[in-house]
Amino acid sequence: MLEVKPKSEALPDHAVPEAGLSIAEAAGRTGVSAHTLRYYERAGLVVTDVDRTAGGRRRYHQLDLDWILVCTRLRATGMPIKTIRRYAELVSAGRGNEEERLALLEAHRTEVLAQLADIQENLRLIDHKIDVYRGRLDAGDADQLWAPTPDGEARDRAGR
Repeated sequence: MLEVKPKSEALPDHAVPEAGLSIAEAAGRTGVSAHTLRYYERAGLVVTDVDRTAGGRRRYHQLDLDWILVCTRLRATGMPIKTIRRYAELVSAGRGNEEERLALLEAHRTEVLAQLADIQENLRLIDHKIDVYRGRLDAGDADQLWAPTPDGEARDRAGR
């Protein structure tokens, strides 16, 4: 059995017909383009063989949609395609490699936490700049904020 995510994180609860969804319908449900769905399949990111009609058209089922959500979330956090592919391979292989899956996810979590720390530091700088501008505007001396002059000298570094 493939456990993708808790029910609370599932895609909107619109029943997927037993026959599945077309690629356009799956794209609409997942928020990714049909091109991306095809790419995920070609790149080895999908953990099941996507069902096909007798005419060869793709038919997506709930498990496919759930897995695509996992892929898009991992990708949105900066996980490289190569790593998502490895994770998909491990999941597809079935039981017995859970420790490797866990290690892969923990390593990525560490990277995401480092990215978040960098973003928070950048946000602190932005907040500081906003405070400086608000303070100067409220004091009526915003024109004293730092600005380069034509000769390359700075007038005031307080707002820098």
